[in-house]
Amino acid sequence: MADRAEYARKGIARGRSLVVLQYADGIVFVGENPSRALHKFSEIYDRIGFAAAGKYNEYENLRIGGVRYADLRGYTYDRDDVTARGLANVYAQTLGTIFSSQAEKPYEVELVVAEVGDSPENDQIYRLPHDGSIVDEHGSVAVGGNAEQISGYLDQRHRDGMTLAEALKLAVQALSRDTNGTEREIPAERLEVAVLDRTRPQQRKFKRIVGGQLSRLLESGAAAGAASADGEAETDSGSDEE
Repeated sequence: MADRAEYARKGIARGRSLVVLQYADGIVFVGENPSRALHKFSEIYDRIGFAAAGKYNEYENLRIGGVRYADLRGYTYDRDDVTARGLANVYAQTLGTIFSSQAEKPYEVELVVAEVGDSPENDQIYRLPHDGSIVDEHGSVAVGGNAEQISGYLDQRHRDGMTLAEALKLAVQALSRDTNGTEREIPAERLEVAVLDRTRPQQRKFKRIVGGQLSRLLESGAAAGAASADGEAETDSGSDEE
């Protein structure tokens, strides 16, 4: 079992990292993804989003299975009966069965299932590692190759009530940090960004952010960061004069 776990972890580590953060109006998904067709983030149901790192063909099979589960449950019972917790339990059973089976290799995937609530207190984020365990996350979560370092960076800087631009700026900063501590620039065209926006009037809250809207948010976040830095510098200089 230890060998199977190590095999799965190495496979996941070869993939690019992604982050999921809460902000004032919902949940944002951010990842480095040069492909425009193979998505890391997807809509599962009205208020539920899906994110995955690892082997694309394996997590795509899981995504399709999740959509089928959600559609069937919503049709058989009620749309409100489709929850992130229920979906996470289904994924946990599937991943756990595959991981413990000697007949096939373990899946090289790590999943995040998120549901946006009517208020930030009702948001739900679940992380599912390769072995099928479920981790209830709050505020922010990172999965993929450099997840541990990125999670530490986010834990120190993420706060409640951030705007979308601020959350996006923090996510890109976290993803830009290499294992040796240096930073690199990730252009907008290499980013995949999506949100679960609780303020959307329609029932479906999932939306992709691309093109001009993404560029404007990145510029807005950079401008806000620069203004904050200038304010701190003025405060420091003022205290020195005193």
